[in-house]
Amino acid sequence: MARLPIYQRIVLTWIRRGINRIDSPTLGRLAGVAPATVRRDLSYLGPLGTRGAGYDVDVLAKQIEEVLGHDRIYDVIVIGLGNLGRALVNSENFLISGARLVGLYDASSAVIGTSINDLTVSDVNGELAPATIAVLCVPASEAQVVTDKVVASGIHAILNFAPQVVSVPIGTAVRYVDVSIELQILAYHLTNGTGPLGGGVIHTLGISRPVPPLSA
Repeated sequence: MARLPIYQRIVLTWIRRGINRIDSPTLGRLAGVAPATVRRDLSYLGPLGTRGAGYDVDVLAKQIEEVLGHDRIYDVIVIGLGNLGRALVNSENFLISGARLVGLYDASSAVIGTSINDLTVSDVNGELAPATIAVLCVPASEAQVVTDKVVASGIHAILNFAPQVVSVPIGTAVRYVDVSIELQILAYHLTNGTGPLGGGVIHTLGISRPVPPLSA
């Protein structure tokens, strides 16, 4: 599951460039994994073409989208509209396909009542809008309290940007995003000369290496 969005980004880049097919060696090189890993991963998506002929990028993009659930609708709320929360809400790459922002919340009286992207920021101490996913951009000291409120409101998928591990009941999923941890991991690899220094998913998450030109 962690690799599928990477494949999706690469395939969408191919589509935008007007390239119709991509093979597993090319997809693996750009994603930082072996071609065999690509073939194994994509085999779970069902029949995708003839061996040796590569993958049709339109078909592959559609299959990945279905597996990731991008053909469904997800209502998203963001709690905490400081610098990070505002940056996320204003980013074109924040929401996945099928996701829609339905609520913004903060505890600061200076922020409550302001408008961001045509949505008015509400008081987090009030009732939360019905949603599928909650994104937390709150201080670590408030993370557990806000998490409890989110779960009590019936939301069972949380993306937590707060540098704090939270406790949730069975049936609730939490994903953590912590830039400081990623920096620590990169610093470790720099010190020890291991991991993504030789290329790999961490190095190519944003498809940072240039896409090779089309051959004649």
